[in-house]
Amino acid sequence: MSTSPRDVILKPIISEKSMAEMAEGKYTFAVMITASKNEIRDAVEKIFNVKVESVKTMRVHGKPRRQGVFRGHKPDWKKAIVALQEGDRIKFFEGMV
Repeated sequence: MSTSPRDVILKPIISEKSMAEMAEGKYTFAVMITASKNEIRDAVEKIFNVKVESVKTMRVHGKPRRQGVFRGHKPDWKKAIVALQEGDRIKFFEGMV
């Protein structure tokens, strides 16, 4: 089954650490939990028209939550840190850095 690049990249992660890494050309995204590094690389290159140097991924476990006496947890998700080649920038984030 073929997935669209916009289905692979769910949303950007905006935090103090990710904003500091943007100055070094590294961008952080929440991605589809079944996405491989190659799919993430292809999706970022097609959506933002940049050249990706490397992709690092990690599974993030969902935090425990409580609603009254009922206990549960948020769903697990996957995070990808994408390093771009020297000189490439994602224009979407330019106003933030």
